[in-house]
Amino acid sequence: MPDDLHSHTDGWSRRGAAVLYLIRLSDSGKPPVIGALALEDQVRPEARQAITQLRAQGVRKITMITGDTRAVAEAVATDLGFRPGTDEVFAEVLPADKDRAVAGLQARGLSVAVVGDGVNDAPALARADVGIAIGAGTDVAIESAGVVLASSDLRGVTGIIRLSKATYRKMIQNLAWAAGYNIAAIPLVAGALAWAEFTLSPAVAAVLMSGSIIIVALNAQLLRRVHLTPQPR
Repeated sequence: MPDDLHSHTDGWSRRGAAVLYLIRLSDSGKPPVIGALALEDQVRPEARQAITQLRAQGVRKITMITGDTRAVAEAVATDLGFRPGTDEVFAEVLPADKDRAVAGLQARGLSVAVVGDGVNDAPALARADVGIAIGAGTDVAIESAGVVLASSDLRGVTGIIRLSKATYRKMIQNLAWAAGYNIAAIPLVAGALAWAEFTLSPAVAAVLMSGSIIIVALNAQLLRRVHLTPQPR
């Protein structure tokens, strides 16, 4: 094999690509290998963007759990920008071991969200604190997950996080408003300030309660302003 061709195929192999050699069937004494082809999985551009956005949202660790060989997994992790010492790669994992890998992460005290689309991912999706299935995935994965993305765009995971955080904020805001109203209105209706000749009639309190409900409903409607769709590439 020519040295320059060998250097290329050696690099492809280290990335985990499948290398196909073109052989010359001849007894002329010339090198039998005259060319090579490399086949490897293409990483989706949105996957890199999704990881960048997840880190920006405070996700501490990105973990890949795959049945592919170690060489392929490490090459993909490098392409995606995994951080050595922080992010992890589990390679050559059997279907049953994906569930154990998730359990191991949880045993470290981590809250784990798993994104998957295959039958082999179903146990891990069920085990995770949050299971997220790809919309184009298998029925088993969709049934095992708690959340299903409408598309196959992994950037939708960041939209789930934004929506959940925004929903939690609205819950706290509405709870504070409702509790504050009742804490203030009930004593007034009961005559807590009667000594100051100030009372609140039950009829007026009922009207104000209706206004409180409207305010809570309008505040919840502000969730429509949360941007969930992936940004253009």
